[in-house]
Amino acid sequence: MRVLRRDAGVGWVLSLPAALVVGVFFLIPLGLAVWMSLNEWPLLGEPTFTGTDNYTAIADDELFTSAIWFTVKYTVITTVVLFVIAFGMALLVQHSRPGVGLMRTAYFLPAAVGLAAASLLWFALYSNDVGPLSDVLIWLGVVDQPVQWLDTPDSAVWSTVAMVTWRFAGFQMLILMTGLQAIPVDVYEAARIDGAGWWRMMRSITLPLMRPTIALLLVLSVTGSLLAFEQFYLLTGGGPDNSTVTVVMVLYRQAFRLLDLGVAAAMSVVVLIALIAGNVLQLSIVRKGGE
Repeated sequence: MRVLRRDAGVGWVLSLPAALVVGVFFLIPLGLAVWMSLNEWPLLGEPTFTGTDNYTAIADDELFTSAIWFTVKYTVITTVVLFVIAFGMALLVQHSRPGVGLMRTAYFLPAAVGLAAASLLWFALYSNDVGPLSDVLIWLGVVDQPVQWLDTPDSAVWSTVAMVTWRFAGFQMLILMTGLQAIPVDVYEAARIDGAGWWRMMRSITLPLMRPTIALLLVLSVTGSLLAFEQFYLLTGGGPDNSTVTVVMVLYRQAFRLLDLGVAAAMSVVVLIALIAGNVLQLSIVRKGGE
């Protein structure tokens, strides 16, 4: 009994630093955000308790509603495009052969660039004044006039998706490649002996055994896309005509431009609940698929 108590005491002591970090940097700010969301919180002066009025104001905010639908649309597109491209890249570089190290490095290099820096880089590339993309396409005969990369809602979305894919595909490739290399070679050899082709092995061996890795990428990709801010703030500024405004951009506008901190806190609580629900749903789907 004394040994058990001593081990429990050691466990509490070892976990205390992590518990303090979680409490100070997560639980306390979360509690403050919830309390702010229930008050009219001026930048200067005493807060006034308003109950659920801030949450009611969110429901009446048309910009926030449209931002939700746009953010969901962007999340679906980005998650699918990123996974398909990253998985194809991982299949190309999973086996060691001459030159594969250079390919892996080239694929991963964009991940070393910060998202804000990547957004500014691609903003310059898209510019018809200083960027080379339109000139190259005209020289190749693909188009007859400069492309307006960010001037229409559809082109702005797909131009942003292209930049995000360039930035994150190498990172996802590395995770997928690790998962592919963890699959025992003997499983594939046994399948070949039984006459299984490439697609059969992909459907019956690779994808099922990659389910934990795919689940991790889904959580990372969906969470990152739902919290998208820098790419649209720097590339499109939410335009044209507020067609590329994301949820976090509305939250930023509410807090730092309109200085309506109570409503902004309510929005952040709603976004947090949506993220938790989305991740739980994803993991439950993946687990059911593996049963």
